[in-house]
Amino acid sequence: MILLIGGSSHVGKTLIAQKLLERTQFPYTSLDHLKMAFIRTKKTELTTEDDYEMRYFLWPFAAEMIKTAIENDQNMIVEGCYIPREWKQSFTPEYLSHIYCTFITMSEDYIRRNFDTIQKTENAIEHRMPDELDIERLIMCSKHFREDCAASQTPNIDITDKFDADALTEQIIKNAGL
Repeated sequence: MILLIGGSSHVGKTLIAQKLLERTQFPYTSLDHLKMAFIRTKKTELTTEDDYEMRYFLWPFAAEMIKTAIENDQNMIVEGCYIPREWKQSFTPEYLSHIYCTFITMSEDYIRRNFDTIQKTENAIEHRMPDELDIERLIMCSKHFREDCAASQTPNIDITDKFDADALTEQIIKNAGL
């Protein structure tokens, strides 16, 4: 089984992937690591600021990793904000039968009420480079990912009340049929 965890920045994708690893024993790959490998080896001229372009640059590589894992009967979690709306088009129905994908977003109200907490917990798993977190950008990104999910018929978990990584992990396990 392949679990894809997509969604906007700062929603807890990496923390949830870590919790899924602990619960399922499935290894996980962060698309941020793949991104940095390409940037540091200068295999792309894209930078950490080029999120939209990076999504379409990275996805073919991620899709082939996923296919290889399926072909080898291996389980894997892939998380990151670089899973495109059209992700299903990379796979035949046979491959798709081995993939569960969900996106995680945050409602505008949740972001506005919890912005300080979002900032304080941004390094829960990864050590992020210091940057100025923009509340309006977070709101816009979550909105766009929700729209992508609706257009591609991909499940979306929208955080509206409180962030509970354990509950989100359980929800993903249940929805994936694990």
